[in-house]
Amino acid sequence: MKLSYLYQIAFFICATLIACSANATTRVWVLDVNGAIGPAVADYMIRGIEEADQAGADLVVIRMDTPGGLDKSMRDMIKAILNSPVPIATYVFPEGARAASAGTYILYASHIAAMSPATNLGAATPVQIGAPSFPTPQPPEQQPPAQTLEKQTPDADQPSDQAQVTEEKPKTDDDIIPGSTATERKVLNDAVAYIKGLAEMRGRNAEWATKAVVDAASLPSTQALEKNVIDVIAIDIDDLLQQVNGREVELKDKTVTLNTDQVDISYHQPDWHSKFLAVITDPNVAYILILIGMYGLIFEFSNPGLGVPGIVGAICVLLALYAFQVLPISYTGLGLMLLGVLLMVAEAFVPSFGVLGLGGVVAFIFGSIMLMDTDIPAYQIAMPVIVALAVASAAIVFLVIGMLLRTRRRAVVSGLSSLQGLSAPIEAIHNGQAMARLEGELWQVESDSALSVGDEVKVKTAEGVVLHVEKLRGES
Repeated sequence: MKLSYLYQIAFFICATLIACSANATTRVWVLDVNGAIGPAVADYMIRGIEEADQAGADLVVIRMDTPGGLDKSMRDMIKAILNSPVPIATYVFPEGARAASAGTYILYASHIAAMSPATNLGAATPVQIGAPSFPTPQPPEQQPPAQTLEKQTPDADQPSDQAQVTEEKPKTDDDIIPGSTATERKVLNDAVAYIKGLAEMRGRNAEWATKAVVDAASLPSTQALEKNVIDVIAIDIDDLLQQVNGREVELKDKTVTLNTDQVDISYHQPDWHSKFLAVITDPNVAYILILIGMYGLIFEFSNPGLGVPGIVGAICVLLALYAFQVLPISYTGLGLMLLGVLLMVAEAFVPSFGVLGLGGVVAFIFGSIMLMDTDIPAYQIAMPVIVALAVASAAIVFLVIGMLLRTRRRAVVSGLSSLQGLSAPIEAIHNGQAMARLEGELWQVESDSALSVGDEVKVKTAEGVVLHVEKLRGES
């Protein structure tokens, strides 16, 4: 009887567990990647995937709308996707969005690639070679056609109805981009190999992936689905989750079957860390920070003891250096900027009738233009910012620093040292101590000569409340 009772309890527990597992809720994390891909976006997405795994999420959906971005940040994001223990579905959303350039690579790397209607992807040619310099077109008669039938004049050796066929030579790597350099071909071949590897891993169209890189090809969502570039077209998150229900996903070390009948969706926006990183890694902000830092340190060194310029300058320099660490900067451009600032400062210390100052402004502007070592528009310093800061820097150096230096060269007008050279009469003798009135106050005076009331004395030095004087004349 007891044994039968135990069997009933065990059966009830097993049935309950099976029912719970059948009705288990799938946890879905949604991350939003909007705008150019850079260090802040990569940090947000990578940490989002890690937090989703720690929270036990079953699926991560990345809603994407991007024109592309930095190669290093893109590769960091792809590494996180490829090594993710949680399935990743990248979803180009909303309607009208795009996954251009770096976004196409990320879409290819994801376990599930999805797009909204009226969206597009592609144009994945590396920006540095996106607008190659083509050679000057030859005249039509000099351009070899793909296949030319050259009719020969009838003669004794060749029949009149015979034609000679000239076939086009097969393309080589040098023909991928006409007039391209070895460096451009190297970058292009690396990009092609990278996206083809991702396409082969996910079983997607590798041929079109190559066209997206070599020819900057683009596709709307409908054609992308037809050509096996993406897996799903969905109008929203709910539609996406319904379509991927039951789909098998190959992770790094296992195969997972998605169960999205019942889902718990969590939307995770960038936190303060990602927002702060997005601000300081903006090229314009980092550029302004480095200038504030340099001028703050210059003011502190020119007038030691102020404190505030030095502290603010040091903080700004450290923040700017952190931003430059993750941004593609040109150290030549940074060096020219520093040289320009030093020349403008030198103009204030060593007047050269504007030669050093003008050279400094020119070096500063060229260095600012060259500072960002990338052609991606989102990571260029705005020209109005460069011009405005160049003018402001010249004004600061010529006016403010010049005023500080002129102030330092003036005679001291306060403190004990300002009393040196002044004259005063002896007003009283108190217990053998001569007292002189100077600047409205009585001072003790010491002199090598005997003093009496009415004597005129001249201050040689001042120490504490005692004036060391020399006698000018006695009382008449």
